Amino acid sequence: MSPFEHGEVYVLEDGGEADLDLGNYERFLDLTLTSGHSLTSGKVYEQVIKRERTGHYLGKTVQMVPHVTDAIQEWITDIASKPVDRSGLRPEVCLVELGGTVGDIESAVYLEAMQQFLFKVGRENFLMIHLGMVPVIGATGEPKTKPCQHSVKLLREAGLKPDLLMCRSEVPVDEATRRKLSLFCQVAPEHVISMHDVSNLYQVPLLLAEQNVGSIICNHLGLSTSRVARSLSFGCQKDAETMPTQRLADWKVLSDRTDSYTGNVTIALVGKYTGNPDAYASVVKALQHAALEVNLHLKLEWVDSSMLEPNAQQQEPKKYEAAWSALKSAQGVLVPGGFGTRGIEGKVATAGYCRAAKKPYLGICVGLQTAVIEFARSELGWEGANSTEFDEATPHPVVEFLPEASSTVMGGTMRLGSRATIIRDPESLACKLYGGKPVIYERHRHRYEVTASCVPAFEAKGLQFTGQDDRAQRMELCELRDHPFFVACQFHPEFQSRPAKPGPLFLGLVLAATGQLEKRLEADGGVLKVGAGFQKAC
Repeated sequence: MSPFEHGEVYVLEDGGEADLDLGNYERFLDLTLTSGHSLTSGKVYEQVIKRERTGHYLGKTVQMVPHVTDAIQEWITDIASKPVDRSGLRPEVCLVELGGTVGDIESAVYLEAMQQFLFKVGRENFLMIHLGMVPVIGATGEPKTKPCQHSVKLLREAGLKPDLLMCRSEVPVDEATRRKLSLFCQVAPEHVISMHDVSNLYQVPLLLAEQNVGSIICNHLGLSTSRVARSLSFGCQKDAETMPTQRLADWKVLSDRTDSYTGNVTIALVGKYTGNPDAYASVVKALQHAALEVNLHLKLEWVDSSMLEPNAQQQEPKKYEAAWSALKSAQGVLVPGGFGTRGIEGKVATAGYCRAAKKPYLGICVGLQTAVIEFARSELGWEGANSTEFDEATPHPVVEFLPEASSTVMGGTMRLGSRATIIRDPESLACKLYGGKPVIYERHRHRYEVTASCVPAFEAKGLQFTGQDDRAQRMELCELRDHPFFVACQFHPEFQSRPAKPGPLFLGLVLAATGQLEKRLEADGGVLKVGAGFQKAC
């Protein structure tokens, strides 16, 4: 999926590649989803075609109704029973997001499947929440309900009636607007929910709680209201059976801290898709989580890596100077993943600058590979060292193609999903950042890896590969010992970062960028205790 069109490709625990929306669900609800939790038309049609080819339909004419709609309902029923959290228990509620806009051709078959599903399971087991737009006209400040009314009309034509109406608006939905929507959309006034703009994302659960949304849902589905609020599990709530308002304490800590930070931290994000911030959604969220943990506001400097290259100095000197100025003025630097040759030499130059200037550096995936390339050229004297992805004829291929990957079939042929990394040196910074754990599990998405035969030469010059796979053949983590923070990883730690539990490498970068890392490690007993900053706030 192109980052320019789709934004980030989110990688799930089982290696499934999905839309960034699943990342939002995993982060906000602290769940572990699977590829089955991403249902697309392609997957449904593939399943139906395979069934037809194997004689499942006994030669009958395969139609959208009932065959495709049945396949959608069966998929939902099956995935709804799979455990998604640490309890290992079957979920009591399955939230299904039907993307797109009511009335689109693409979503028509799903709406038909949902109204059939409602008939099968009964209204007491099915709750329809509709998100509608209530724009405010700037000149008069008057909220307009027609867009919301019209979308509800289309939804009812498809055989579905909303039980809850979520109204997105710039300002709170007033009582008169609430009554008007209730009348025209046939939804109880207390079920018309104002989803107006708030100062930060973590206020949303509090906003919903103020309007009793949790109680409404639980009452409709016949669930105990003690399940209304989901905790972030960093210690502000002491009793799992406390009142719902008390159980929201964790969210309140995050919300309050977001609005009342004590300082700033500036991180330069050096990438090739800086024109579309969604391409790095999880990376940005992970940095925000880390900044929140130390009560700081994240100031992100977007740096186009291609503007750091020598040819940019000749072609676009102003952008070249601005890019280097942003890089040099930042307190820390992060180079995220990416594919293709464009902007690669700019990432190599970034690694070289951070290494020489002792600036905190975190490289992810290709950020590790470019750091290795730069080190080979500068410290080992291997002129022309490169990855075979960027230069197939390089005399020093320090990064090579994965033997099991496919060079012709692009989709789903990478090294994907959660894999073990063995941290072989207990005294390494990586081990300290991961709480002293000898084995960690992080998610991967790559086709190229550091050439194992080159590792002894790197380590002899000071670049230590402290994390490897279980066969010691794949390099997962590297670091420089004589540097305040120069760490790179082949995996993608951003996918497991959570608001109350930031990714250790991101937290380490933020702490190092603000000069707090050594002090924090000392306070935590020599190894980083992720989340300790939140528990102090409680």
